[in-house]
Amino acid sequence: MSDTIVNVGLVGFGLSGRYFHAPFLSTIPGFKIKGVVERNRNDAQAYDPAIENHKSIDSLLNDDAIQVVFICTPNETHFEYAMKALEKGKHIVIEKPFANTEAEAAEIFRLAESKGLVATAYQNRRWDSDFLTVKRLISDDRLGNIFEFESRYDRYRPVPVTNTWKEQGGVGAGNVYNLGPHLIDQALVLFGTPETVTANIKSLRGGSAIDDYFSIVLGYPDKVVTLKSSLLVYHNEPRYLLHGSKGSFFKGGLDVQEETLRKDQLPTGENWGAEPENRWGTLYSDAYTGIVKSEPGNYSPFYRNIRDCVAAGAQPLVKPREVLNTARVIDLAFKSEAEKSVQPF
Repeated sequence: MSDTIVNVGLVGFGLSGRYFHAPFLSTIPGFKIKGVVERNRNDAQAYDPAIENHKSIDSLLNDDAIQVVFICTPNETHFEYAMKALEKGKHIVIEKPFANTEAEAAEIFRLAESKGLVATAYQNRRWDSDFLTVKRLISDDRLGNIFEFESRYDRYRPVPVTNTWKEQGGVGAGNVYNLGPHLIDQALVLFGTPETVTANIKSLRGGSAIDDYFSIVLGYPDKVVTLKSSLLVYHNEPRYLLHGSKGSFFKGGLDVQEETLRKDQLPTGENWGAEPENRWGTLYSDAYTGIVKSEPGNYSPFYRNIRDCVAAGAQPLVKPREVLNTARVIDLAFKSEAEKSVQPF
Protein backbone atom coordinates (compact mmCIF):
# COMPACT_ATOMS: atom_id res chain seq x y z
CA MET A 1 0.00 0.00 0.00
CA SER A 2 1.12 3.56 -0.69
CA ASP A 3 1.47 6.25 1.96
CA THR A 4 -1.72 7.90 0.71
CA ILE A 5 -4.09 9.05 3.44
CA VAL A 6 -7.78 8.55 2.72
CA ASN A 7 -9.91 11.34 4.22
CA VAL A 8 -13.23 10.09 5.59
CA GLY A 9 -16.46 11.84 6.40
CA LEU A 10 -19.03 10.25 8.71
CA VAL A 11 -22.67 11.24 8.35
CA GLY A 12 -23.87 10.52 11.87
CA PHE A 13 -22.00 9.60 15.02
CA GLY A 14 -24.40 7.33 16.89
CA LEU A 15 -23.86 3.64 17.61
CA SER A 16 -22.57 2.89 14.13
CA GLY A 17 -20.31 5.90 13.68
CA ARG A 18 -18.97 6.05 17.21
CA TYR A 19 -18.59 2.40 18.16
CA PHE A 20 -18.10 0.61 14.84
CA HIS A 21 -16.50 2.93 12.30
CA ALA A 22 -14.48 5.41 14.35
CA PRO A 23 -12.38 2.82 16.26
CA PHE A 24 -11.30 1.05 13.06
CA LEU A 25 -10.84 4.22 11.01
CA SER A 26 -8.72 5.65 13.85
CA THR A 27 -6.41 2.67 14.18
CA ILE A 28 -5.99 1.27 10.65
CA PRO A 29 -3.13 3.02 8.83
CA GLY A 30 -4.11 5.09 5.82
CA PHE A 31 -7.30 6.70 7.19
CA LYS A 32 -8.10 10.09 8.65
CA ILE A 33 -11.55 10.95 9.98
CA LYS A 34 -11.70 14.51 8.71
CA GLY A 35 -15.29 15.47 9.42
CA VAL A 36 -18.49 14.27 11.04
CA VAL A 37 -22.07 15.47 10.63
CA GLU A 38 -23.75 15.98 14.01
CA ARG A 39 -26.60 18.45 14.01
CA ASN A 40 -27.16 18.74 17.76
CA ARG A 41 -24.10 17.21 19.43
CA ASN A 42 -20.32 17.29 19.36
CA ASP A 43 -19.56 13.71 20.38
CA ALA A 44 -17.02 13.30 17.56
CA GLN A 45 -14.89 16.09 18.99
CA ALA A 46 -15.01 14.44 22.40
CA TYR A 47 -13.73 11.29 20.69
CA ASP A 48 -11.03 13.20 18.78
CA PRO A 49 -10.73 17.01 18.94
CA ALA A 50 -9.11 17.04 15.49
CA ILE A 51 -12.35 15.91 13.82
CA GLU A 52 -14.24 18.78 12.19
CA ASN A 53 -17.90 19.26 13.04
CA HIS A 54 -20.51 19.77 10.33
CA LYS A 55 -24.13 20.67 11.04
CA SER A 56 -25.42 19.41 7.69
CA ILE A 57 -24.55 16.79 5.13
CA ASP A 58 -24.20 19.53 2.49
CA SER A 59 -21.49 21.18 4.58
CA LEU A 60 -19.53 17.93 4.81
CA LEU A 61 -19.96 17.12 1.12
CA ASN A 62 -18.65 20.56 0.19
CA ASP A 63 -15.29 19.64 1.75
CA ASP A 64 -13.30 18.69 -1.34
CA ALA A 65 -10.66 16.94 0.76
CA ILE A 66 -13.10 14.24 1.91
CA GLN A 67 -12.88 11.24 -0.42
CA VAL A 68 -15.18 8.63 1.09
CA VAL A 69 -18.38 9.13 3.06
CA PHE A 70 -19.86 6.63 5.52
CA ILE A 71 -23.63 7.06 5.71
CA CYS A 72 -24.75 6.10 9.22
CA THR A 73 -28.16 7.77 9.38
CA PRO A 74 -31.78 6.57 9.65
CA ASN A 75 -32.78 4.16 6.91
CA GLU A 76 -35.13 6.49 5.06
CA THR A 77 -32.23 8.89 4.36
CA HIS A 78 -29.80 6.36 2.84
CA PHE A 79 -30.86 6.75 -0.78
CA GLU A 80 -31.04 10.56 -0.71
CA TYR A 81 -27.69 10.96 1.04
CA ALA A 82 -25.98 8.36 -1.14
CA MET A 83 -27.05 10.12 -4.32
CA LYS A 84 -25.95 13.50 -2.95
CA ALA A 85 -22.54 12.14 -1.98
CA LEU A 86 -21.99 10.52 -5.38
CA GLU A 87 -23.00 13.71 -7.18
CA LYS A 88 -20.29 15.45 -5.16
CA GLY A 89 -17.71 12.89 -6.30
CA LYS A 90 -17.45 10.94 -3.04
CA HIS A 91 -17.03 7.20 -2.68
CA ILE A 92 -19.68 5.84 -0.31
CA VAL A 93 -20.17 3.16 2.32
CA ILE A 94 -23.80 2.76 3.39
CA GLU A 95 -24.98 1.16 6.60
CA LYS A 96 -27.55 -1.58 6.27
CA PRO A 97 -29.95 -1.50 4.61
CA PHE A 98 -27.98 -0.21 1.63
CA ALA A 99 -31.28 1.06 0.24
CA ASN A 100 -34.93 0.38 1.00
CA THR A 101 -35.62 -1.33 -2.35
CA GLU A 102 -33.66 -3.11 -5.04
CA ALA A 103 -34.67 -0.35 -7.48
CA GLU A 104 -33.10 2.31 -5.24
CA ALA A 105 -29.96 0.22 -4.81
CA ALA A 106 -29.65 -0.21 -8.58
CA GLU A 107 -29.98 3.54 -9.09
CA ILE A 108 -27.18 4.19 -6.60
CA PHE A 109 -24.89 1.75 -8.38
CA ARG A 110 -25.70 3.21 -11.81
CA LEU A 111 -24.69 6.67 -10.64
CA ALA A 112 -21.55 5.37 -8.91
CA GLU A 113 -20.47 3.51 -12.04
CA SER A 114 -21.08 6.53 -14.27
CA LYS A 115 -18.81 8.61 -12.06
CA GLY A 116 -16.14 5.95 -11.51
CA LEU A 117 -16.83 5.82 -7.78
CA VAL A 118 -17.07 2.98 -5.26
CA ALA A 119 -20.39 2.30 -3.57
CA THR A 120 -20.71 -0.57 -1.14
CA ALA A 121 -22.68 -1.83 1.85
CA TYR A 122 -21.32 -2.15 5.37
CA GLN A 123 -21.60 -5.92 5.70
CA ASN A 124 -19.24 -6.25 8.65
CA ARG A 125 -20.92 -9.45 9.85
CA ARG A 126 -19.04 -11.39 7.18
CA TRP A 127 -16.13 -11.05 9.61
CA ASP A 128 -17.97 -12.17 12.75
CA SER A 129 -16.31 -14.97 14.70
CA ASP A 130 -19.27 -17.32 14.40
CA PHE A 131 -19.75 -16.81 10.66
CA LEU A 132 -16.05 -17.32 9.96
CA THR A 133 -16.25 -20.56 11.95
CA VAL A 134 -19.24 -21.79 9.95
CA LYS A 135 -17.47 -20.88 6.69
CA ARG A 136 -14.39 -22.83 7.79
CA LEU A 137 -16.39 -25.94 8.69
CA ILE A 138 -18.16 -25.89 5.32
CA SER A 139 -14.99 -25.22 3.31
CA ASP A 140 -13.15 -27.99 5.20
CA ASP A 141 -16.02 -30.37 4.37
CA ARG A 142 -16.52 -31.23 8.04
CA LEU A 143 -20.31 -31.29 7.53
CA GLY A 144 -20.55 -32.70 4.01
CA ASN A 145 -23.42 -31.54 1.82
CA ILE A 146 -25.54 -29.05 3.75
CA PHE A 147 -29.21 -30.03 3.84
CA GLU A 148 -30.50 -27.58 6.43
CA PHE A 149 -29.15 -24.23 7.60
CA GLU A 150 -30.76 -21.99 10.18
CA SER A 151 -29.37 -18.64 11.26
CA ARG A 152 -30.89 -16.45 13.97
CA TYR A 153 -30.06 -12.97 15.21
CA ASP A 154 -32.24 -12.23 18.22
CA ARG A 155 -32.54 -9.50 20.81
CA TYR A 156 -34.69 -8.96 23.88
CA ARG A 157 -36.68 -5.73 23.78
CA PRO A 158 -40.18 -6.76 24.92
CA VAL A 159 -41.37 -3.17 25.36
CA PRO A 160 -41.02 -0.92 22.30
CA VAL A 161 -38.49 1.86 22.87
CA THR A 162 -39.75 5.30 21.94
CA ASN A 163 -36.50 7.28 21.93
CA THR A 164 -34.93 5.69 18.84
CA TRP A 165 -35.79 5.97 15.15
CA LYS A 166 -35.31 2.21 14.87
CA GLU A 167 -38.58 1.67 16.76
CA GLN A 168 -40.60 4.26 14.84
CA GLY A 169 -42.70 3.28 11.88
CA GLY A 170 -42.17 4.55 8.37
CA VAL A 171 -40.09 3.92 5.29
CA GLY A 172 -37.29 1.43 5.89
CA ALA A 173 -38.34 0.78 9.48
CA GLY A 174 -38.41 -2.57 11.24
CA ASN A 175 -36.39 -5.63 12.01
CA VAL A 176 -36.28 -6.96 8.45
CA TYR A 177 -34.38 -3.84 7.41
CA ASN A 178 -32.33 -3.69 10.61
CA LEU A 179 -31.04 -7.23 11.13
CA GLY A 180 -32.30 -8.92 7.98
CA PRO A 181 -29.51 -7.64 5.70
CA HIS A 182 -26.86 -9.34 7.85
CA LEU A 183 -28.54 -12.75 7.87
CA ILE A 184 -29.46 -12.59 4.19
CA ASP A 185 -25.98 -11.51 3.10
CA GLN A 186 -24.34 -14.30 5.08
CA ALA A 187 -26.64 -16.93 3.57
CA LEU A 188 -26.04 -15.68 0.03
CA VAL A 189 -22.27 -15.69 0.62
CA LEU A 190 -22.46 -19.35 1.67
CA PHE A 191 -25.00 -20.70 -0.80
CA GLY A 192 -25.53 -18.23 -3.64
CA THR A 193 -28.88 -16.95 -4.83
CA PRO A 194 -32.00 -19.00 -4.02
CA GLU A 195 -34.80 -20.12 -6.31
CA THR A 196 -37.57 -18.83 -4.04
CA VAL A 197 -38.23 -16.58 -1.05
CA THR A 198 -40.98 -17.18 1.51
CA ALA A 199 -41.46 -14.96 4.55
CA ASN A 200 -43.46 -14.57 7.74
CA ILE A 201 -43.12 -11.02 9.08
CA LYS A 202 -44.97 -9.99 12.25
CA SER A 203 -45.38 -7.32 14.92
CA LEU A 204 -45.77 -9.41 18.06
CA ARG A 205 -45.23 -6.84 20.81
CA GLY A 206 -48.17 -4.77 21.99
CA GLY A 207 -47.89 -1.25 20.66
CA SER A 208 -45.03 -2.04 18.30
CA ALA A 209 -44.79 0.36 15.34
CA ILE A 210 -42.43 -1.96 13.46
CA ASP A 211 -42.08 -5.60 12.48
CA ASP A 212 -40.28 -7.24 15.40
CA TYR A 213 -40.23 -10.84 14.15
CA PHE A 214 -39.40 -12.44 10.84
CA SER A 215 -38.73 -15.84 9.38
CA ILE A 216 -37.41 -15.86 5.82
CA VAL A 217 -36.99 -19.19 4.02
CA LEU A 218 -34.68 -19.26 1.01
CA GLY A 219 -35.52 -22.13 -1.30
CA TYR A 220 -32.72 -24.11 -2.95
CA PRO A 221 -32.99 -27.40 -4.88
CA ASP A 222 -30.91 -29.32 -2.34
CA LYS A 223 -31.27 -27.50 0.98
CA VAL A 224 -33.51 -25.43 3.21
CA VAL A 225 -32.14 -22.12 4.49
CA THR A 226 -34.11 -20.40 7.27
CA LEU A 227 -33.26 -16.92 8.59
CA LYS A 228 -34.98 -15.68 11.74
CA SER A 229 -34.91 -12.71 14.06
CA SER A 230 -37.04 -11.69 17.01
CA LEU A 231 -36.96 -8.88 19.55
CA LEU A 232 -38.60 -11.20 22.08
CA VAL A 233 -35.83 -13.74 22.71
CA TYR A 234 -34.47 -13.54 26.25
CA HIS A 235 -31.80 -16.21 25.79
CA ASN A 236 -29.81 -15.89 22.58
CA GLU A 237 -29.68 -19.55 21.58
CA PRO A 238 -29.19 -20.84 18.98
CA ARG A 239 -27.26 -18.63 16.56
CA TYR A 240 -26.56 -21.30 13.94
CA LEU A 241 -27.92 -24.78 13.25
CA LEU A 242 -26.41 -26.78 10.38
CA HIS A 243 -27.22 -30.32 9.31
CA GLY A 244 -25.19 -32.02 6.60
CA SER A 245 -24.44 -35.44 5.18
CA LYS A 246 -21.44 -35.85 7.52
CA GLY A 247 -22.69 -34.20 10.68
CA SER A 248 -24.37 -31.33 12.50
CA PHE A 249 -23.12 -28.10 14.06
CA PHE A 250 -24.81 -26.07 16.81
CA LYS A 251 -23.63 -22.61 17.83
CA GLY A 252 -24.97 -20.00 20.23
CA GLY A 253 -24.02 -16.55 21.40
CA LEU A 254 -23.00 -13.50 19.40
CA ASP A 255 -19.69 -12.20 18.11
CA VAL A 256 -17.88 -10.27 20.85
CA GLN A 257 -16.70 -7.30 18.79
CA GLU A 258 -19.75 -5.07 19.26
CA GLU A 259 -19.86 -5.52 23.03
CA THR A 260 -16.10 -4.94 23.22
CA LEU A 261 -16.26 -1.78 21.11
CA ARG A 262 -19.07 -0.45 23.30
CA LYS A 263 -16.65 -0.66 26.23
CA ASP A 264 -14.38 1.84 24.42
CA GLN A 265 -11.76 -0.79 23.68
CA LEU A 266 -9.91 -0.19 20.43
CA PRO A 267 -9.48 -3.09 17.95
CA THR A 268 -5.74 -3.33 18.43
CA GLY A 269 -5.26 -6.06 21.04
CA GLU A 270 -3.56 -9.35 20.31
CA ASN A 271 -6.70 -11.35 21.08
CA TRP A 272 -9.14 -9.01 19.36
CA GLY A 273 -12.36 -10.77 18.37
CA ALA A 274 -11.55 -14.02 20.19
CA GLU A 275 -14.70 -15.65 21.54
CA PRO A 276 -14.80 -17.05 25.09
CA GLU A 277 -15.01 -20.82 25.26
CA ASN A 278 -18.59 -20.75 26.50
CA ARG A 279 -19.65 -19.44 23.08
CA TRP A 280 -17.86 -22.07 21.02
CA GLY A 281 -20.08 -24.38 19.02
CA THR A 282 -20.39 -28.16 19.02
CA LEU A 283 -19.83 -30.47 16.06
CA TYR A 284 -21.54 -33.87 15.98
CA SER A 285 -20.17 -36.37 13.47
CA ASP A 286 -18.68 -39.86 13.12
CA ALA A 287 -15.25 -38.33 12.58
CA TYR A 288 -15.43 -36.00 15.60
CA THR A 289 -17.94 -35.01 18.22
CA GLY A 290 -17.07 -32.15 20.53
CA ILE A 291 -16.39 -28.46 20.94
CA VAL A 292 -15.03 -26.50 17.96
CA LYS A 293 -12.86 -23.49 18.74
CA SER A 294 -14.25 -20.36 17.10
CA GLU A 295 -12.28 -18.37 14.56
CA PRO A 296 -11.40 -14.89 15.86
CA GLY A 297 -13.64 -12.17 14.46
CA ASN A 298 -12.17 -9.00 13.00
CA TYR A 299 -13.86 -6.29 10.95
CA SER A 300 -10.53 -4.79 9.88
CA PRO A 301 -10.44 -6.47 6.42
CA PHE A 302 -13.56 -4.55 5.41
CA TYR A 303 -11.94 -1.21 6.23
CA ARG A 304 -8.60 -2.08 4.67
CA ASN A 305 -10.46 -2.97 1.50
CA ILE A 306 -12.24 0.41 1.47
CA ARG A 307 -8.89 2.14 1.91
CA ASP A 308 -7.41 0.15 -0.97
CA CYS A 309 -10.44 0.82 -3.18
CA VAL A 310 -10.06 4.57 -2.74
CA ALA A 311 -6.27 4.80 -2.68
CA ALA A 312 -5.28 2.06 -5.10
CA GLY A 313 -8.31 1.17 -7.25
CA ALA A 314 -9.06 -2.19 -5.62
CA GLN A 315 -12.47 -3.81 -6.04
CA PRO A 316 -14.88 -3.83 -3.06
CA LEU A 317 -15.18 -7.09 -1.15
CA VAL A 318 -18.93 -6.47 -0.83
CA LYS A 319 -19.83 -6.33 -4.52
CA PRO A 320 -22.74 -4.49 -6.17
CA ARG A 321 -24.43 -7.68 -7.36
CA GLU A 322 -24.30 -9.10 -3.84
CA VAL A 323 -25.87 -5.94 -2.42
CA LEU A 324 -28.60 -6.02 -5.08
CA ASN A 325 -29.36 -9.67 -4.33
CA THR A 326 -29.80 -8.90 -0.63
CA ALA A 327 -32.13 -6.01 -1.49
CA ARG A 328 -34.13 -8.29 -3.77
CA VAL A 329 -34.62 -10.87 -1.03
CA ILE A 330 -35.96 -8.13 1.27
CA ASP A 331 -38.35 -6.89 -1.41
CA LEU A 332 -39.58 -10.43 -2.03
CA ALA A 333 -39.91 -11.14 1.69
CA PHE A 334 -42.36 -8.27 2.14
CA LYS A 335 -44.22 -9.33 -1.01
CA SER A 336 -44.40 -12.90 0.27
CA GLU A 337 -45.84 -11.73 3.60
CA ALA A 338 -48.37 -9.47 1.90
CA GLU A 339 -49.54 -12.13 -0.59
CA LYS A 340 -49.03 -15.16 1.69
CA SER A 341 -47.17 -16.82 -1.15
CA VAL A 342 -43.85 -18.25 -2.31
CA GLN A 343 -41.96 -15.72 -4.46
CA PRO A 344 -39.61 -16.75 -7.28
CA PHE A 345 -36.23 -15.05 -6.94
